[in-house]
This record gives sequence, structure tokens and C-alpha cells, in this order.
Amino acid sequence: MKVLPIIFCSCFFILMTSLADGSDFKIYAPSRVSQALLIAEAKVKEGKLSLKQSGSVDLGFPAGSVTQHPEKPILYVSVSNGEIGKVSGATVILNDQGAVQKVIPFKLKHGAAFLSLDRENKFLLTANYGKGFVDVYSLDQNGILEARVGGLDEGRKNAHCVLPSPDNRFVYIPYVKDSNDLYQYAFDGNSGSLKSLNPKSATPPAATGPRHMVYHPSLSIAYFSNEQGLGVSVYSRSDSGQLKVLQVCEAVEASFDKQGVTASDIVITTDGRFLFAGIRGLKRDFDKIARYKVLADGKVELLGLTPADKIPWALHLSPQGDYLMVSATGGATLTAFKIGDDGDLNKAASLKWGTNLSDIITR
Repeated sequence: MKVLPIIFCSCFFILMTSLADGSDFKIYAPSRVSQALLIAEAKVKEGKLSLKQSGSVDLGFPAGSVTQHPEKPILYVSVSNGEIGKVSGATVILNDQGAVQKVIPFKLKHGAAFLSLDRENKFLLTANYGKGFVDVYSLDQNGILEARVGGLDEGRKNAHCVLPSPDNRFVYIPYVKDSNDLYQYAFDGNSGSLKSLNPKSATPPAATGPRHMVYHPSLSIAYFSNEQGLGVSVYSRSDSGQLKVLQVCEAVEASFDKQGVTASDIVITTDGRFLFAGIRGLKRDFDKIARYKVLADGKVELLGLTPADKIPWALHLSPQGDYLMVSATGGATLTAFKIGDDGDLNKAASLKWGTNLSDIITR
């Protein structure tokens, strides 16, 4: 009789360990240097994560940007610039195990520093950094790119992101550096067309340089990493799509010399409790991940800075949302941080891989 609880506890431990180890995932990064799609594998065993590079697939062009279809095993990759109408990109089909099954080349009108899909997965949207072009391409029912159906040329450089709102009714375009602006548009989910709101600009505070953005999972709030300001901007979003700045939360003291230091990517946890943004010491030794607590009203509170490898450029959550993956372009590393219940980041594993990998996807 006394043996039974021991057997039960042992079986329960084995079951729970088995469940905990079922969160393996893959990380994909296009490489400008090798002109390939690099694949890394994260394995979780007994609560510990390990990383290894598991593959590399030749693309034949120096892709730097990547996004994925949320429902199908498909990635989309593109170069950041090139000859108009002849910019290389590809639809990458994966199998059930996440290995590359097929690469289907396509041509874009303009280079894309950022790629995203609309919320109904009918269109691929791209933002061009150099000239600020925004393009919209239709996708067929299988997720394959078809044709360019619209776009914008606002004559403003340094567009750095294009991301439809959760309700698929609006699109926002942030501009960094001297452009320092944030344009807002109504989005037609049937045709893919974009129409300027009035006013067009959300008038971001001076010298913030909104760069990348995320949406709160349940509140009508949008967050932007501030490339020049080194903090995070918080905007409310009205029913008519207009953004209104609620808060600018700096990650550094007012006396901090920002010369040679810029912010990069931004992510929010799936439960909306924490926000993370990268800070790059491009010309100085200051490479950090800024950690924020998201408050009940959507505003944020700075928790602190976590040291990162040289130039933390791309940030992405693991599929289950429990790890923050960081690609450091200068350090040529991929690092996994375990996200604590208090929003702290604890380094779980690191992998040496290619330099200049500025965009990553996990699945």
C-alpha cells in the first residue's frame, strides 16, 4: 500500500516532464552574407533549453527580412533594396517538421525592410527604408504571392514598419531619424488599398523616431520602440483609427549621451504583461534589452536593462511565449532568454551563427 503513492508520484513526474519537454521550436533567419535561410533548433528537456544550428537553405539572393503566414507553414523573405521592379524575394514552403520543402522566387517592386500580412492573410505588406515606399501584394488561397495591388509614395524616407491593426481596419507607418513621423491609414481588407486618415500624421514627440510596433492583445493600444529616443512610446487607438500619444517611457536617464546608440525591435508577451525592446550600441559599448511592465491602463513602467550581445537587432518570442529570442548582428549570436514571472530575463542558451542577421521568426 505504501508503494502506490511513490509509483503515482513517479508517473506524475514523468508525465509532467514529458509535457514540459513538448515545447521545442525552430528559428529562421535570412542571411545577407551567405544568401541563405539559416535554421536553428531550440530543444527543451527537463526545463532546460539548448540551441543548435540545424540547417541552411540557399536562397540565391541576400535576403534580410522575413515574416510568416500565421496559419500555413509558409515564410516570406525579401532583400531590403534593389532595382525597381526586380527586387528578389521568395515564398518558402515548410513541411510539418519545419524543414524547407520548396522555395518559390518572386519579384517585388521595391526593397522591403519590413514584411507583414494583413489579419485575414490575403495580402503581404512591405515597407521600404531607403525611399519610404509601402507596397501591398495579394496572396492566393494557398498563401502564394500573386501581384502588387497598391502602394504609397509619401516622399518621406526611413519607413521602418507596416503593420495592420488587430481588427484589420487600419495600418500605421513609423518613420525614424530626421523624418520622425507616424502616418495612419484606413485599410481595405478586400482590395488591399490604403487611404490616409485626417490628420495623416499622429504627430510623434520630437526626436523619438518611432521604429517598430506591437499591439496590446486586448486593449486598443499600440507601442513603438523609439530608435532615437531609446525608450517606448505608448499610443491609444480610437474607433476611427487615430493614434494619440499617452506616454513616452525612456529607458535611460535624461543625462545619458545617446550618440551612437539606437533602439531596435520590440515585442509584447502574449498575455500583455511585459514589453521588451532592444538597444544597440552601434558606435559604443551599450547593448541592452529594456524590460517594461505593462500596467492595467496600457501604459508601461521600466523594470530595468538586461545586458545583451553586441547590437541586439531582432527580437522574437518563442511560439509558446516563454522565451525571448535575440539575434545580435555584431556578436553573431542567437540568445534565448527565459521570461520570468516578474518580467526578468534570464539567459538560457546562446548559439554562434552568422553576422548581420537582422530579422528572425520562430515557429
